[in-house]
Amino acid sequence: MKLNVYATPDSVSDKALKDKNAVVIDVLRATSTILAALINGCREVIPAIEIEEVINMSKNYEKDAYLLCGERNIDGIDGFHLSNSPLEYTADKVLDKTLLFTTTNGTKAIRKVVDAREVIMCSITNVDVVAEHLARQKRDTAFVCAGTDGQFSMDDVITAGAVISRLSEMVDDLELSDLAVVAEFLYRNSKGNLHGLLENSTHYKRLMAKGLKADIDYCLTLNAAPVVGIFKDGVIRTLEKMQE
Repeated sequence: MKLNVYATPDSVSDKALKDKNAVVIDVLRATSTILAALINGCREVIPAIEIEEVINMSKNYEKDAYLLCGERNIDGIDGFHLSNSPLEYTADKVLDKTLLFTTTNGTKAIRKVVDAREVIMCSITNVDVVAEHLARQKRDTAFVCAGTDGQFSMDDVITAGAVISRLSEMVDDLELSDLAVVAEFLYRNSKGNLHGLLENSTHYKRLMAKGLKADIDYCLTLNAAPVVGIFKDGVIRTLEKMQE
């Protein structure tokens, strides 16, 4: 079982995804938010790249069936129902809703990997269930980190390392790329203090400057949203709903 970690979506080619799983990671905050929505009972999440795309999609839904969700450069979007804070996606708001969702980095990464055999959402908040799901399949896997504005983002790579660390205890024949080795090493040596490791990283500091410490705390809470989210045919649903 080969594991590759890609620091940004642009560093992975369509060919590299063929017949492989893709695990998309945007810990701060898109995949954390998507997983919070899924575990709190939303019907589905539809990731979009552009704000206009979200608005156009909304015309296909009844008024009470959907929510406009997302951010640009951390801030919420004018006229949207929800931003990109996972703490906003409570059951009373998202239950049975379709979420039309666009973010600066995360949704672009999701849409980038459509050629993979299976596309899985990942954050610190669901690393155990993602590792278990991958271990059952034993399929070659690409961890695709969303990054920040096209640059390497340490929080995403650390999360890949968290999953790899667990897989190393479940699967005997792992083959790790160089960045997969680095990701696992960083996680194993910092798992007791992720905040300490990340506090000087770019995106962490941006979120702190915006007063979003509570969001960071949630996003770095191990297994806070233990659900497997699968992106297929343009829609993200839980694994259980995909199997229905």
